[in-house]
Amino acid sequence: MLCRMVVGLLAVAFASAVQAQNYPDRPIRLIAPFPAGGLADVLARAVGDQMAKSLGQPVVVENRAGAGGNTGALAVATATPDGYTLLMSSAGILTANPFLYAKMPFDAETAFIPISNVAEMSMLLVVHPKVEAKTLKEFVALAKARPGKLNFGSPGIGTTGHLGLAMFMHAAGVQITHVPYRGAAPAVQDLIAGQIDGVVDNPPTVIAHIQSGALRPLAVAGKARLALLPDVPTAAEAGVANYEASSWFGIAAPAGTPPAIVARLHREIVAALREPAMQERFAKSGARLVGNSPAEFAAQIRVERVQWGAIIKAAGIQAE
Repeated sequence: MLCRMVVGLLAVAFASAVQAQNYPDRPIRLIAPFPAGGLADVLARAVGDQMAKSLGQPVVVENRAGAGGNTGALAVATATPDGYTLLMSSAGILTANPFLYAKMPFDAETAFIPISNVAEMSMLLVVHPKVEAKTLKEFVALAKARPGKLNFGSPGIGTTGHLGLAMFMHAAGVQITHVPYRGAAPAVQDLIAGQIDGVVDNPPTVIAHIQSGALRPLAVAGKARLALLPDVPTAAEAGVANYEASSWFGIAAPAGTPPAIVARLHREIVAALREPAMQERFAKSGARLVGNSPAEFAAQIRVERVQWGAIIKAAGIQAE
């Protein structure tokens, strides 16, 4: 019995190795489950271009938006697990969506093999200059004096911007009215116009407007300050403890993808992220390129799934 098991495992390993040697022999599809122009799309195209050079095959980015990323993710979850269809996942798809949606089209815990976290960023709490508060402590006092009167936009219900706001309200003990938009861009446009009071969003979305003076940053929702905004304190430094909200995008493959192909993809992704041009490009936007191992990425997803699940349940958030 033991002998047959060993032989079987060796046969699987051999088959995977043979397949990896011939991989890839045709274009790879990298699904970005959000509209073109967003951070998932930009990262997918940048990483895909680098991988195409080293693999010798095109990496075609395909935008499949809808249902908080679930539409595009489903296309990958149901694809043949041969390494030719990959997902540029947001944190929300693999950690928050199972708690936001009453019915998921796939099991986020078992449908994918995490390959590598591509980029992560601590979120920023920013307001329009019309808001009287100049510091986070002043803003918390203002929000407590006017419960529900201040309003913050987000890219939509259940997005990381929405969840980051919910986490801030919980940590600071304040009530802010949530205004969901269809994407980050319209929310930020309305914020600049003074139609809403603030947002909790990713650095690439708001840094240029902070630098121009159109928006006022109050805090970084992370352990450390951002190199691009050295004068902006962390939430803990500014008086709100236990508030750390980050966003990330990473690449995953369908469950059942051969280990040798997963290993090959991981090597190619990490090599792409280590390219100096890539590092320089995304550092300017406030994103940190990661390139961790499949095991590390999987562990991160498990931890954050518990974290976001607790916030979503406590806030009673449900996707439409």
